[in-house]
Amino acid sequence: MQRRKFLQSSLAATAGMAIPFNAATAADKQPAQKEAYEWREYEMRFGSNPAQLEDYFKTALIPALNKYGVKTVGVFKEWRPSEPAKFYLLVPYSSLDNYISVNMKVKADAGYIKNSAAYNSIPADKPLYNRFTSSLMIAFDGWPEMVAPAGKSRVFELRTYEGYSEDAVRRKIKMFHDGEFPIFKRAGLNPVFFGEVIAGDRQPRLTYMLTCPGMEERDKGWAAFVADPEWKKLVADPQYANTISTIRNTFLIPTTYSQV
Repeated sequence: MQRRKFLQSSLAATAGMAIPFNAATAADKQPAQKEAYEWREYEMRFGSNPAQLEDYFKTALIPALNKYGVKTVGVFKEWRPSEPAKFYLLVPYSSLDNYISVNMKVKADAGYIKNSAAYNSIPADKPLYNRFTSSLMIAFDGWPEMVAPAGKSRVFELRTYEGYSEDAVRRKIKMFHDGEFPIFKRAGLNPVFFGEVIAGDRQPRLTYMLTCPGMEERDKGWAAFVADPEWKKLVADPQYANTISTIRNTFLIPTTYSQV
């Protein structure tokens, strides 16, 4: 009996000594919290009034998101407008849990419900759009938070890379971490966010956004990017072969009320 008590005491003491060490080690290895991004694309119906959608953004949705801690909501139009018009919405959340909790709070918020009344009363025979598409992203480890540019005239480039497999997209994300981030900065292509798409169409894929003062600076920036010696070294590395099947890019300008 005495021997059993001694062993129990010894094990408890050992466990007590081990817990602080393991906890500290785990904390040291814990990655920084990464943001989550919702990206929406609205294609207006011919003959609809875009001002009704913009009023909803300005008076209902954005104020409600701001109220619950989402401070930089981006709203964009196409640099070269198409017919029918398109609107793009970028909503950054501090985490996936935050995405869920904020959306629940917004839907139940009395101010949001009141300010959405005009938008919700649009008749069924006069819809603003057919549907909007939405995708959900998780920020890259090496770029865990969005960088909102200074509030001045500029153009944004949204780039989407589709891969033939999940591993292809994983290797492309690794390529960003192995050297592409500083190349963007040297080239004057200012990154806004990088996201791995975890929900949405055309999977597997990743999406990121760059910004420049104008299209001339954008073109010069990409010329500098592909001429960079570090880029040439990266792109020649066999581990990054066949990472991208399709590249899609869209040029955007912010609306007057956009917070990005």
